[in-house]
Amino acid sequence: MKRFHWVYFLLTLLILAVELYIAGCTHDAIIRPYGGDYLCVIFLYTLIRTFWNLPVRPLALWIFAFACFVEVTQYFHLADRLGFTKPSFIRTLMGYTFTWVDIGCYALGIGTVLILERLINQNATLRTS
Repeated sequence: MKRFHWVYFLLTLLILAVELYIAGCTHDAIIRPYGGDYLCVIFLYTLIRTFWNLPVRPLALWIFAFACFVEVTQYFHLADRLGFTKPSFIRTLMGYTFTWVDIGCYALGIGTVLILERLINQNATLRTS
């Protein structure tokens, strides 16, 4: 199941660059708080698919569950309890506050992944027919 997939690798680098740009250069009320969460799950998906050929749907659902888990840790202020103070890299990765909107952004991101993978798969099937 291990392999290196160039397309997913390039997508991962592109999404990482966009995420870094959002984190460093955008200070608005829409793109920074919501765009980053939307892209985060897509980034994780493309990163994992770069190195492992795993089934699309189970992987997407695991990533969504992981993102929701991280969001729940924000509800319980786990980063504070573990002693990670602002600003720190770990604190930024763990997040600051729980919101249902973030979970919605994760769902939209995973939904986008599932739709794109289905379209790509259908296109590949049409080419081989």
